[in-house]
Amino acid sequence: MTECLLGIDIGTSGCKALLAGLDGAVLASRTETYPLSQPRPGWSEQNPADWVDAARRAVGSLLAENPDLSVKAIGLSGQMHGLTPLDAAHRVLRPAILWNDQRNAAECAEATDRAGGEAALLALTNNRMLAGYTGGKILWMRAHEPELFGRLAHVLNPKDYLRLVLTGERATEVSDASGTGLFDTRARRWSTELLDRLDLSPDLLPPVHESSTVSGRLSASGAALLGLSEGIPVVGGGGDAVIQTLGSGVIVPGEIQTTIGTAGIVACALDRPSDNPGGRLQVFCNVDPAMWHCMGVSLNAGGAMSWFRGLAADFAGGEAPSFDALVARAATSPASAKGLLFLPYLFGERCPHPDPAARGAFVGLTARHGAADMTRAVMEGVVHGLFDIFAVMEEAGIGRGIVKASGGGARSPLWRQMQADLFGCDVVTTEGAAEGGAFGAALLAGVGIGVWPDATSAAAVCRAVTRDAPNPDTGAVYEAANRIYRTLHSALAQASTDLGHPRLDP
Repeated sequence: MTECLLGIDIGTSGCKALLAGLDGAVLASRTETYPLSQPRPGWSEQNPADWVDAARRAVGSLLAENPDLSVKAIGLSGQMHGLTPLDAAHRVLRPAILWNDQRNAAECAEATDRAGGEAALLALTNNRMLAGYTGGKILWMRAHEPELFGRLAHVLNPKDYLRLVLTGERATEVSDASGTGLFDTRARRWSTELLDRLDLSPDLLPPVHESSTVSGRLSASGAALLGLSEGIPVVGGGGDAVIQTLGSGVIVPGEIQTTIGTAGIVACALDRPSDNPGGRLQVFCNVDPAMWHCMGVSLNAGGAMSWFRGLAADFAGGEAPSFDALVARAATSPASAKGLLFLPYLFGERCPHPDPAARGAFVGLTARHGAADMTRAVMEGVVHGLFDIFAVMEEAGIGRGIVKASGGGARSPLWRQMQADLFGCDVVTTEGAAEGGAFGAALLAGVGIGVWPDATSAAAVCRAVTRDAPNPDTGAVYEAANRIYRTLHSALAQASTDLGHPRLDP
């Protein structure tokens, strides 16, 4: 039997299980999907049982297809900020409220006020309480579901709920804890001061570890669920937006990572917990205990393309075109799609515009534009959104010598070239980067059991597989378009808010 590491990522659209060798090579991966529920405008929920069942199916299929591999350790990753509410017996009280849910804007404002204002909140956590963060969701439950809140005993993020099922241990780690809005990221501990001001019991929150710490071992029931041996160590892991930087080899300052998954992310590593004036960025704990993580997150990236694919299927009255077919069509349209821009704010926006009311839009649409132009505009709109985030990071003194692309969108040469042209630097992908958080989780599992001495050593195994150089001529076109793009949120903000009125959007 060949020893290997297992990474499990509880994503927004599915669970990915990945096997990596002890040399860091990706051996195999499998994804099993599950539904997303949107019962009201701005709401986004999932059934935690679906995560567990998808993990069972993904891991089971992977092991059946690779019977000669022996799993030595498990790392966990998952969508951040989700609220999985449990009673004292660890029973789920209601569907999990996800990271892209926008219902708790009023509660986030309340949290800021009770903390003493934005400056006081930043002093406690170094982050705003953004709509979508777990803390605001807890306050929403208290205000709107008092009967359920009265039974609320424990709060876990998605990957940590899977840990509970697999090991019986209620635990989290510093990167995912950072995304609750209740964590002192400078001191790497829960902010008891903020919890006190919000009148929330610290007992709601799990013990917190560094990300490579072994936080449990497969229980008998967990082992039976996955088809593995009891006692296999399960490390802390990481929130997907943080841990996937490890899978791209971005662990030291000086490199930028972009991610096009359901969401869009621009991230870098920091060697100190830099202050976050105005809270425009997110400064979290890194999976390396000596490092921190700076990022901005757009709520809409690959998710915008998925929406557009579904729209194409509706218009055609049949099956959705493949992603490759859409990209091939987009490639027939020129850069900037004949003067057409797309704002991808389909779930509101987080960075650089923390605006739950923001709405998507095609701007500049004329009778000249066809399906190819609209498809290209959607892809370019995602990249404009990434660069919008980076512009804020650049103001904070963060450079762009190289971009390492990750997530499913990194598989697309067109999307990579768009990034190279707009960012004006080489865009590199590494082996495993397109696998997202699952690869980083597998590497961190190796750190946890001593395969590598630290996260920096694990990141060094990430080998470059593609490199796209910028085209200055196309870059000039994108730069001109981006200047217009960056004016559109403010220009349309009031209209977006007004269109959300219940009379217009019941």
